Order: sequence, then C-alpha cells, then structure tokens
Amino acid sequence: MGHPRFKPFDFQRWIAENEDQLKPPVSNKKLFDQDSGLIVMIIGGPNQRVDFHDDPAEEFFYQLRGDMLLKIHDGGELYDVPIREGEVFLLPPHVRHSPQRPVPGSIGLVVEGARLPEARDGFEWYCFDCGAMVDRVEVKVTDIVKDLPPLFDAFYGDTARRTCGTCGSVHPGREPPAGWANLT
Repeated sequence: MGHPRFKPFDFQRWIAENEDQLKPPVSNKKLFDQDSGLIVMIIGGPNQRVDFHDDPAEEFFYQLRGDMLLKIHDGGELYDVPIREGEVFLLPPHVRHSPQRPVPGSIGLVVEGARLPEARDGFEWYCFDCGAMVDRVEVKVTDIVKDLPPLFDAFYGDTARRTCGTCGSVHPGREPPAGWANLT
C-alpha cells in the first residue's frame, strides 16, 4: 500500500501543466508549496535581468530545456557562465549572479536552501559603462514572486538611484544593453 501523503509525481507532466506560468516578468513557479529545507523552483525563458542576486544560500542549477547564461560579478570582474541543456551548476553562497534565459521555451530547475530567520537577500545593480555598483537593496525574501517586483520597480522608477556615483551614467533600467545575454 502506498503512503497517503508521500507520493512521487510526473515531473514532465507538471511542467506541461504549469508552463503558462513560466513567463515574464518573474517566469518562476515553486515546485513544492510546503515548507522544507529547500526552495525548488522551475524557471522559464525568455527572461533577462539586469540585477545581480546576492543569495545567502547555495543555488543548484539544472538546465532541463534550452540553454541559459549565468552572469557572475566577482572581484570587480564580470564573467559569463553558460549552462547548456542537460548541464548542472552549483553556485556558492554570496556570489553575485544574474540569471539570463534568452531562449524562448527554455526551462531550468533551481534549488536553493531555505532562508534562516535572520538571512537577507541582496540585489545589486552595476553600471554598464564603468562597472561600479550603482545600487543595492537587502530584503528578507519570503515569496520570490511577490517580494521582488516592488524592489525592481522602485529601482527602475528612480533616476537618482540609477545614476552611477562613479561616472554619472544612468543605468538603463529594465532593458539590458544589446548583447547582454549572448549564448555563443
């Protein structure tokens, strides 16, 4: 006899039934709603971001369909880490990263550790001209779908916050510059 609560399910069918929710602006749906030690998300493309996430937990990426690009800002340098269909990648905590999914219909699985009560996620924006940090916000994330859009909207809607204190350039806001997410 099978257990009444603990049952596997058809993952590919779940994706097919929820694919309409894997679209911008967040393109993200939690695979499991119950509280646990993990946050398991399915993320669809196309989706491009200009912020960099400072996650207090590790992030595990598994690219199920299509390719993605993980931009990493580390030691003052910007790096592109392509994650191809079928590949996995483990990102350590606090490595600034910006997931780019320029391929329509691409789907990835991302697993993060649940946040400790005192943990705060950081979101940073960097100048496209000189590379300096333009802005940073920290927040206790409880629901990625609800918590992030107001943070992003506040940054995009405030020219003063988008103005680089180092070179004076104004961050373009929502739209990345041409060639930002190049998967060649």
